[in-house]
Amino acid sequence: MLWNTKEESAALDGARMDCVHFGRGGKNLIILPGLSDGLASVKGKALLLAPPYRLFFETYTVWMFSRREPLPQGVTIRDMAADQAAALRALGIEKTSVLGVSQGGMIAQLLAAEHPELVDKLVLAVTAPCVNDIIRERVENWIALAEKGEHQKLMIDTAENSYSEAYLRKYRKLYPLLGGVGRPKSYERFLANARAILAFDGRDELGAIACPTLILGGEEDKIVGAAASRELHRAIAGSELYLYPALGHAAYEEEKDFNARVFRFLEARL
Repeated sequence: MLWNTKEESAALDGARMDCVHFGRGGKNLIILPGLSDGLASVKGKALLLAPPYRLFFETYTVWMFSRREPLPQGVTIRDMAADQAAALRALGIEKTSVLGVSQGGMIAQLLAAEHPELVDKLVLAVTAPCVNDIIRERVENWIALAEKGEHQKLMIDTAENSYSEAYLRKYRKLYPLLGGVGRPKSYERFLANARAILAFDGRDELGAIACPTLILGGEEDKIVGAAASRELHRAIAGSELYLYPALGHAAYEEEKDFNARVFRFLEARL
């Protein structure tokens, strides 16, 4: 199959965790996506998700995971990290590199801190060690829009606060289409994910992260703030930090160097 793409599910207690993987390398790289996973899981999307990660395919098998299904209200980031550890063990993945993006980075922090035997190297992208004022304002606004079913406003607000002005100038003309694109049947999964962010504080666990760690952020991040990346860097001993000077929360999508930088870090001999 093209790029050796495949879909799987890991059985959890009364639930499942869907994942896709691509590439044929002998090493594993786990990718934990952000809050967008609350709107659409990875199930059925292997071919859509694979292309940005072609650089890794000869060396790594790249796995991308969704949160558990069903996802209960009241779930915490700590619960999600425990689920992720259980899923890795169920799939026979005993040691892996992990890339956590945004909310996925929050999960990745606790996974590395509380299950160090599973994580070889860690990359934390556009994420934070706890909910801060910037995150709280943005996520509370998204919750309000989701509760009212205002999908177009939710998508536009997400875009306006994620991408650079140069990027937005090209794509604002597509805003009229956003009302119907990606609208879920229910926002309950999104709301459970979002409320978990508002309760997150992983600062006490950061000192337990012992694996090599790379922190990537955007100086213009309007969703978590650039200071969040610096706080992570100060708290995780021996970590590396790089901030993209003109980019925000979507630096991992906009910057062509992003995956190359991650690849170099993962392959570096430390």
